[in-house]
Amino acid sequence: MAKLIYGLNQSLDGYVDHDRFGPDAVLFRHFIDHMGRVTGSLYGGRMYEIMRYWDEDRPEWDEALWEYAHAWRAAPKWVASRSHASVGPNATLLTGDLETAVRTLKAEQEGEIEVAGPALAALLTPMGLIDEYQIYLHPVVLGRGTPFFKAARPPLRLAGNEPIGDSVVRLTYIPA
Repeated sequence: MAKLIYGLNQSLDGYVDHDRFGPDAVLFRHFIDHMGRVTGSLYGGRMYEIMRYWDEDRPEWDEALWEYAHAWRAAPKWVASRSHASVGPNATLLTGDLETAVRTLKAEQEGEIEVAGPALAALLTPMGLIDEYQIYLHPVVLGRGTPFFKAARPPLRLAGNEPIGDSVVRLTYIPA
């Protein structure tokens, strides 16, 4: 059975915003390696559209960006969206009841499936489907934006912490 892990970069004040801060070279290497190890990714519609960037070929990319794009393209993707009629390469559109579809996905897969997107995580959390939360905590304060947690959730227990580079700490939590 697969484990669902929700993880994103987060500011000190709890917001996620890929346009206002991003990974340094050390953290980006971590994400390249991570993408090469996961079973696949589960996206909400908006986050999937953001990540479709990696389906494109960009001549300005350096070697690390090409490596991430290759790993992202190779990993299976599942998209939970009511607004999408179709999805791109190596992606499957989840249809019907979200809870049933995700429970089936977890039962049919092995390893780790990353959950991307606060809105999707907010739907899956009360269903008890997220097994682990990974906060990549950055030393920035945004003051506004999309929160990592879009809704209240049951208590969590710290399961691990890992510095990545000089300024980011990955905090791993599991449901208490």
